[in-house]
Amino acid sequence: MSSNAVVRPLRGFFVGAMVVLALAACSRQAPAPEPIRAVKLVEAGAHAGAAQVEYAGEVRAQTESRLGFQVAGKLVQRSVDVGDVVRQGQLLAELDGQDYALAAQAAQAQVAAARTQRDLAQADWARYSALKDQGFISGVELDRRKANLQSAQAQLEQAQAQALAQSNQSGYTRLLANAAGVVTAVQAEPGQVVSAGAPVVQLAHDGPRDVVIAVPEGAHGQVKPGQAVKVRIWAQDKTLDASVREVAASADPVTRTYAMKVQVQGGVQPPLGATAYVLMHSSDNTREALIKLPSTAVWELSGASMVWVFDSQSSSVHARKVEVAGVDGNDVVIAAGVDKGMQLVAAGTHVLTEGQKVSVYQPRHPDAAR
Repeated sequence: MSSNAVVRPLRGFFVGAMVVLALAACSRQAPAPEPIRAVKLVEAGAHAGAAQVEYAGEVRAQTESRLGFQVAGKLVQRSVDVGDVVRQGQLLAELDGQDYALAAQAAQAQVAAARTQRDLAQADWARYSALKDQGFISGVELDRRKANLQSAQAQLEQAQAQALAQSNQSGYTRLLANAAGVVTAVQAEPGQVVSAGAPVVQLAHDGPRDVVIAVPEGAHGQVKPGQAVKVRIWAQDKTLDASVREVAASADPVTRTYAMKVQVQGGVQPPLGATAYVLMHSSDNTREALIKLPSTAVWELSGASMVWVFDSQSSSVHARKVEVAGVDGNDVVIAAGVDKGMQLVAAGTHVLTEGQKVSVYQPRHPDAAR
């Protein structure tokens, strides 16, 4: 059989295979276009209650101490747990103080040795003073004995100071409560080796309490210390009189919000850790700038608050960053980023993408839109 006879069948096979692949490629259907989603819109506009802003916060003690040992060592005992009520001077925790006790004993021995040397130098000086009065020694020799006495006295005082410092070090192995209060956190367990100054127990002092909240940058300039506000305790369902006690001078580097402490007046002591809401009224010049939106219209992107703005000409949505001033019930109060009259997506924000085509949701029954 000739070589041409073998090549012809192979050539026909490859040609047929190419034709089959080409037909298969032509018959492959293009992917169906993504369906146009229907979105519910809301028009941004000022509301009568927009001047009242509500911030959620937490009840804390005005004074909180993170207590730690002044010396390093192994924690052998912790006498309190979270939630325990303690009194001033109560033992909270204790370190292994054997090494510090031995060091204190050594320091006391140094004091005894220094005192003996001082007493010997004092007796020597007294004896040479008598010899000087009788004319048996010169004044230079007596001055030398006096210098020895002064040196021994200085060494004794140095040893006494070192012994007192070592005694204090031994006492620092016991952690005592610096005030009466409630233990809010424990940060070390028995058997753990802690360094000097490391927090072991966090103590909330008895006394006045604050509601700590975070306010956005847009509202920071509107809040002043001493400003009267209202505090609503969520668990007790009652509103209390309060005033702004402290406003942070710099923003948190992560959240870009300012910490604010509100003091409850009238001697009322809300429970520690309780959820509370601070209600304050904005100034008249910001009354028109505040806009309410449903909470479903605001979504988060990399820590920033965003909304979808509907473009009626292209029937598409575009993301816009906004500044949230607070909450009012189920609504979010917008301080900046949204203008009156804008049409915004009120629901389904999590399924949209930038520039996506959408349609406006039309309810079947007119009553459903109300």
